[in-house]
Amino acid sequence: MSTQADQGHDLIPRPAQTPDALRAALAVVAPGRLGEMQATQDEAFAKAVEWQSLSPVRSWVLTWARDTEIARRPDLSSRYAQARSDLEHEDAVIAQDALKELSAVLDDAMEAVRE
Repeated sequence: MSTQADQGHDLIPRPAQTPDALRAALAVVAPGRLGEMQATQDEAFAKAVEWQSLSPVRSWVLTWARDTEIARRPDLSSRYAQARSDLEHEDAVIAQDALKELSAVLDDAMEAVRE
């Protein structure tokens, strides 16, 4: 793990951006997503070979760093869950606001992992 938990509020420290570190962190904060992680890793590595490029692997690492960031931080996790639950709200304004909030959470998490 690469950094200390922020102000004692994070569930775990931010992991290094490596497949093993991300997998270990996800196993703690969202173990139900490990199968999804493995499947998308397999796809990314297959594309990397096919395209002769590391871009799919880099994208996979950033995606899972972002998703792990959300899962390890209760503030982001609760915002994410609320926004997802409101996405299909019968009130179109609430659903639209939920989409904006979901985008903001994803942006906040990505910004954090790119620091």
